[in-house]
Amino acid sequence: MAGRAGDETRHSGFKGPDSGGAIRLFIRKLVTLATLGIVLSGSAAWSAERASDAVAERPSASLDDVVRGVESRYRAIRTLRLTFTQTYQWGGRTRVESGTAYFARGGMMRWDYREPQSKLVVSDGKRLWLYVPGEKQATRSSMKAHEDERIPFPLLVSHFDLRRIFSKVEFADQALKADSGDHVLEGTPRQGYQDEYERVLMEVTPALDIRRLVVFYPDRSVMDFKFDDVERNPALASGLFTFSPPAGTEIIDQ
Repeated sequence: MAGRAGDETRHSGFKGPDSGGAIRLFIRKLVTLATLGIVLSGSAAWSAERASDAVAERPSASLDDVVRGVESRYRAIRTLRLTFTQTYQWGGRTRVESGTAYFARGGMMRWDYREPQSKLVVSDGKRLWLYVPGEKQATRSSMKAHEDERIPFPLLVSHFDLRRIFSKVEFADQALKADSGDHVLEGTPRQGYQDEYERVLMEVTPALDIRRLVVFYPDRSVMDFKFDDVERNPALASGLFTFSPPAGTEIIDQ
């Protein structure tokens, strides 16, 4: 168990030994959260004003109001740009990282980590790269390796349905210190998915945006994302989602 702890902490930004398994675990958790982030930060099928009014007119909005509103806001998205703060907790340790993320339909995404160290996760929808400049090392894997049906948040599905993804969705407003007026939704995994995650908390604003996303994993680790400066459907260059390792980079195939 000590070796496993060291493996995971290193690729979460902690010091410790390395292994291919640790890299795969880190990527898998990141992909799960990346896909959830894009799904739940969707653009408006309603306008922002209509969406906000739909909930604001009902101070005690029903669960169905909130769930349907979040789903509606998702369906018109094509691209997304946002800033994020990611807090990872595992084994009594905490790692906080931040940067900018970009997403586009077709499984394309780019996570530019800037603090506390530079790191890049990028996918063109077919191949996924994890690049750490300070280590002159890049890990390459096929996105097909992450298309496990047990991962509950497929990227940009056409008809996003929270009640299809989760076995149960309910209010859990006391589970997070949410901003005034926000709701917190809790999603419980469907049968057979419990080995991927235990539960998901989503803080939803009155305008039906996802402000915060927290995923609890069976190994007792927690990934907590906060999203800011969300820009929906910006023009993004296709080159954002490609990666060519700099000369001298060690490439590890998974």
